[in-house]
Amino acid sequence: MTISRHYFVSGRVQGVGFRQFTVDVAQKERLTGFVENCPDGRVRAVAIGEKLSLARFESCLRDGPSGSLVKDVEVTERFEGGSYDHFFILENE
Repeated sequence: MTISRHYFVSGRVQGVGFRQFTVDVAQKERLTGFVENCPDGRVRAVAIGEKLSLARFESCLRDGPSGSLVKDVEVTERFEGGSYDHFFILENE
């Protein structure tokens, strides 16, 4: 069963390659969705996929790439109105 989860990752997560790390993990887990930097310094991700893949994805987010320091990951189930054909970095203006 496909589900959607919304993640807010806080700590030292911007300027350390966190978004590309997130894309790499999501692609490995065959998830769709996006990741973006938030103005408040957090990283937000929306991921859609199978429950076990999302659990592994979340575990990787909690570890983060080298150079990052993850302090917290807020996770909520989400009903995503759109669908995505891949996982990508959403660039903010």
